[in-house]
Amino acid sequence: MTENSSFGELVPVRDGSDPSDMSRLAEELVASAAHRGVQLTGEGGLLTALTRQVLQAALEVEMAQHLGYEKRDPVGRSLVGGANLRNGTSPKTVRTEVGEVTIDVPRDRMGTFEPQIVAKHQRRLAGFDEAVISLYAKGMTTGDIAAHLEEVYDTEISRDLVSKVTDQVLLDMRQWQARPLDPVYPVILIDAIVLKVRANAGSASGAATVGNRPVYVAMGINLDGERDILGMWVGPTGGEGAKQWLNMLTELKNRGILDACIVCCDGLKGLPDAITATWPQASVQTCVVHLVRNTLRYASKKYWSAITKQLRAIYTAPTVEAAEAAFENFAEQWEPTYPAMIEMWRRSWPEFTPFLAFPVEVRKIVYTTNAIESLNARFRAATRRRGHFPDEQSALKVLYLAARHREKNRPNPSGRINSWKSVLNVLSLTYGDRLGLQ
Repeated sequence: MTENSSFGELVPVRDGSDPSDMSRLAEELVASAAHRGVQLTGEGGLLTALTRQVLQAALEVEMAQHLGYEKRDPVGRSLVGGANLRNGTSPKTVRTEVGEVTIDVPRDRMGTFEPQIVAKHQRRLAGFDEAVISLYAKGMTTGDIAAHLEEVYDTEISRDLVSKVTDQVLLDMRQWQARPLDPVYPVILIDAIVLKVRANAGSASGAATVGNRPVYVAMGINLDGERDILGMWVGPTGGEGAKQWLNMLTELKNRGILDACIVCCDGLKGLPDAITATWPQASVQTCVVHLVRNTLRYASKKYWSAITKQLRAIYTAPTVEAAEAAFENFAEQWEPTYPAMIEMWRRSWPEFTPFLAFPVEVRKIVYTTNAIESLNARFRAATRRRGHFPDEQSALKVLYLAARHREKNRPNPSGRINSWKSVLNVLSLTYGDRLGLQ
């Protein structure tokens, strides 16, 4: 038992080795607070006082270990000369999960004491920063977070503080952006989303403008069947471009990717050439979902149902020959009405057919960029409330946090493809030594 100095009563202290002890302690704390009509948290709260006691005791233990003797130990009074001694305390207020807590940080004469439980210059204990970063990753703005945490911590929190906390991830993000990658990936998926980012217009006045900027995203599936975001880049204003993609893919190659077996992408003009310029042996697979969407843009909405039914017969055909026969029937019916639609299919055919050579298990992985579009949907959710970003770094920070937050919380932490062993067997028969498997 120990005395609670704030309430003049005894609060039981247990070692926590038995979960039932912790449960009973929690019940006793709640009952004690209710009996005396006091709050659990906030100024004067029972948990606040208990937190202060724990922190204060921990600091005293750290100082005792640093000096080699306990507080009020006669050994300390006998030390003379150049010995390091205690030198009073300094008050310090820290923000915790239960509100602001004021502690007395012990000092030593030589100034060599470096506390760990509450480090020098630290004003927030573990939990605060994690809460801020988690909320930021979920799409809340700095203003939203400041208002929310002001309610939780019962103290004013500025937007600048929220920004500084989230900026802590920038070093991790830069390291992540430059990390080395595997020499070969069986499958790489690439796509882009558009965000509004402020940029200096380059005018004499230096006025800033907000423009639509493409964010290029690449996801790889490695030899263990695990999905991995390989990189994210903010491109210049003007929309997605094959030349910009060539720069991004070249960076991936410089970071270690020497070969990619299948690269799945949208139907952007010039992109297949950028892919084969980077990895000459790669099979380029146009995303079927993108192809279907682009098809419907050419046709009246009243024909969509009939068109999608016929398209399904094409992309689910058992062989390339069967797909060609289904396409000729499709073209014969619709070319007189929508010649540009049929021309788009003829132009895209070489990049549409590669997945038809594989069984269903492999087709599910490579015929669409759905996996990366799912990621992009999370990105849109995280950026929707922000309107626009002040710079590229802010945009990438939000996307990085959104991706990291999802990885920590998804049911399958590895993100491994279902039935991957079967898929890998098929890929090995197709690509042989390129996968580097023995």
